[in-house]
Amino acid sequence: MVARLVIAAPSSGAGKTTVATGLMAAFAGRGLAVSPHKVGPDYIDPGYHALATGRPGRNLDAYMCGTDRIAPLFAHGARGCDLAVVEGVMGLYDGAAGQGELASTAQVAKLLRAPVVLVVDASSQSRSVAALVHGFASWDAGVRLGGVILNKVATDRHEALLREALEESGVPVLGVLRRAPAVATPSRHLGLVPVAERQAAAVEAVAAQAEQVRRGCDLEGLLALARSAPELHAEPWDAAASVAGVPQGGGLPGRSPEEGGHHAPTAPRTADGPGRRPVVAVAGGAAFTFSYAEHTELLTAAGAEVVAFDPLRDEALPEGTRGLVIGGGFPEVYGEELSANEALRKAVADLAASGAPVAAECAGLLYLARSLDGRPMCGVLDADARMSSRLTLGYRDAVAVSDGVLAVAGTRMRGHEFHRTVIEPGAGAQPAWGLRQPEPRVEGFVRGGVHASYVHTHWAGAPAAAARFVERCG
Repeated sequence: MVARLVIAAPSSGAGKTTVATGLMAAFAGRGLAVSPHKVGPDYIDPGYHALATGRPGRNLDAYMCGTDRIAPLFAHGARGCDLAVVEGVMGLYDGAAGQGELASTAQVAKLLRAPVVLVVDASSQSRSVAALVHGFASWDAGVRLGGVILNKVATDRHEALLREALEESGVPVLGVLRRAPAVATPSRHLGLVPVAERQAAAVEAVAAQAEQVRRGCDLEGLLALARSAPELHAEPWDAAASVAGVPQGGGLPGRSPEEGGHHAPTAPRTADGPGRRPVVAVAGGAAFTFSYAEHTELLTAAGAEVVAFDPLRDEALPEGTRGLVIGGGFPEVYGEELSANEALRKAVADLAASGAPVAAECAGLLYLARSLDGRPMCGVLDADARMSSRLTLGYRDAVAVSDGVLAVAGTRMRGHEFHRTVIEPGAGAQPAWGLRQPEPRVEGFVRGGVHASYVHTHWAGAPAAAARFVERCG
């Protein structure tokens, strides 16, 4: 099984992404095939991971995909690699609110039987670092804390004090990193700026992170720790096997991501007879950077030909488009350019009016609205969107309220919301989901073949969504 490490921290902001990305790039620079992973629903960090390794960044989300799929998804992504580096989320033991350890970095580390390296922001402490590390090491006996990397260390004297204190903890110091503005990645209202928006600068930042890690970390010690991980017995996740068990109609009413079910295999649907695959257009480019690699794999396995397009640049949908997927991103940042592309906005509206399946999440929802911050959008939905000062963030347990292109009414799916916009629907809107937290409400839109919602979903946890969507492209 592949050698593996989990990079965690006591809290957000300690430098996990810098260290994890730097380690990925440093080991890749030594000729190792490195598999990058991210705990939780984050879309942005995996973009930097992909830049560091040359492989797709993949998420491991126990809430949306189910605990039983974490090891198989990991094995799928890490197939053929020498080393896997898994970046954690928030603090080591932080997970889904009110759900115990579910979806925490600690839980994923245990599911992967992977040693953990704790990244500690040491900028305002000396001897207290030993108490902090001891607490994290002893909190859960199932978590193996194999080392610590001290970040934002000020001086040689500061480093000496920290090392002396940690000698008492029994946890080895595997790296010491000084403050380094060159490795910083700019942020804005929803976190880091995605790679697609700053490609050249991102390449330089990742190179700087790799150099900082090479200078400050014990790469041989970290590699030895990764190779000490015990055997992980998991069959790699397979997109074709996932959709093969979905019955025609694509619905699994009332089932949660963990409940699954067994059905006789069905062949992927095709659009124009044997050998012809329906084209599913997937939005990309700088404005729509949020996607999971498994979505494309599932759509392909279900019988689609997936073709990417850029709503900022392309004036037409890909030739032969039968279905449209518009994921998350930052349309609010590119509202003027998206609005100016009238030809594509009309093409999207015409496709939706034809009844073709359209799945839109968050940014896609805003793009389908009548307007965004006063600028005309596609006008598919009778709704207007605008920026807000309020952050909406958290996991969601959703139940389909209406039959749509992703699910039949009553189907349970788990998802995640993360946005600073609000949308004001017109009268008579038919909702997509019923949500139970943080308070009961309905959300999203179902209209004809359109399913549009703020809720991001991970189809590896609900492959019926991909199968149902492609079936309706025929």
